[in-house]
Amino acid sequence: MTKKIIYLASPYGFSIQWRQKLLPEFISVLEGLGCEVWEPFQRNSQINLAKRGWAHKVAVADLEDVKKSDCIFAIVNGTPPDEGVMIELGAAIALRKPTFLFRDDFRRCTDSEDYPLNLMLFSGLPSSDWQNYFYTSIEEISDPNKALFRWINS
Repeated sequence: MTKKIIYLASPYGFSIQWRQKLLPEFISVLEGLGCEVWEPFQRNSQINLAKRGWAHKVAVADLEDVKKSDCIFAIVNGTPPDEGVMIELGAAIALRKPTFLFRDDFRRCTDSEDYPLNLMLFSGLPSSDWQNYFYTSIEEISDPNKALFRWINS
């Protein structure tokens, strides 16, 4: 059986502290579920940032990874969440990839009473069961009652 590939969209690679302390925990938990995790900062480290045109190469490589992955797990903290994560998430939703959201930020960032974030982020989730695709703690990621665990084991 081939491992499912999760594209981990997050802004955590921009900060040394976040990259060293937060990203490894997410990667470890997701890999612990039996998946291969594609973390874009790690995957695109081979792109020479000193070379002209590096930004476009990074963007294209990230989009290709979203296309080739089996699902997206997007960390959507912030008010608003990181714009790069939003583009990756929008691409995954347009490609009809399974979508899972993580937010442990207590601030609301919404115009809706039903959702804690902009309602468009929930267009990739089922309308009646979206809470099972929305994670508010790292421990929930391994919860067998939540959607990611069920999807991996389907």
